[in-house]
Amino acid sequence: MLVVSRLVRIIGLLALATALAACSAVKLAYNNMGEVAFWWLDGYLDFSDEQAPRVREDLARLHQWHRGRELPRVVEILRGMEDLAPGDISPAQACAVVAQVRGRLKATAEQTEPAAVTLAMDLAPAQLQHLERKYAMNNDRYRKDWLRITAAERAEKRFKQFLERSEDIYGELDGPQRAVLRRQLEHSIFDAERILAERQRRQADALQTLRKLAGQPVPFGEARGLLRGYFARLQTPPDAEQRRYQQALIDESCRVFANLHNSTSAAQREMAVRRLRAYQRDLRELAAQP
Repeated sequence: MLVVSRLVRIIGLLALATALAACSAVKLAYNNMGEVAFWWLDGYLDFSDEQAPRVREDLARLHQWHRGRELPRVVEILRGMEDLAPGDISPAQACAVVAQVRGRLKATAEQTEPAAVTLAMDLAPAQLQHLERKYAMNNDRYRKDWLRITAAERAEKRFKQFLERSEDIYGELDGPQRAVLRRQLEHSIFDAERILAERQRRQADALQTLRKLAGQPVPFGEARGLLRGYFARLQTPPDAEQRRYQQALIDESCRVFANLHNSTSAAQREMAVRRLRAYQRDLRELAAQP
């Protein structure tokens, strides 16, 4: 279901955020991931008194697995980024890192599968209605943030997002570097309307899948297959044109990052190396904690 897939992303990206921010607040959030994830999920599904303890236990097990198995693999990704940082990089090299991150998210999704199936089969009709309302609220917020603004405001918002992420790694970008970034984003294929449509397609798919499972006498193996099929459609949209657009957007992001990196100075690249090394140390410390 979409809510579980979003949880997977939060778990995986929280580990990366811990690395890419090296911030005590984010490290604290990772250490309390089970509780943070529970309240986030509860906002979508409004757990019953009977469901809540089991969900907490499942999240605690997932957290323990992720700390021991996945954080070391995130360190490996960061080490590879460190090796690339001193020189110029190609879009293909940037996309290879993206593929590695997506691989870790997929591994986490697979780990959540048994618990997600059990939870899905235990959901009540009122919880699915709650989830549907939550989706509608999120979509309204997306429209406000991305559609009910001018094209210029939307372009500026994306520029600031990319700028913030870039300066987290390289430090402050100078005027020409900002110009490189802005110029690339001006020609972006980013389409907020199209992204909302795909988001709604995924939500409808999630609700349809859950209605086949919630409270139904479905054998566990069959239920697992239904949920696995949903996750597959989440990663690879059924519509060929949407698949092409999704890949084109990823390729574009890789080009933007590679071109920006190649515009950085030796001092900025050295800063990136130092930060990547510090991030690896932080994740090793987190992985070593009980």
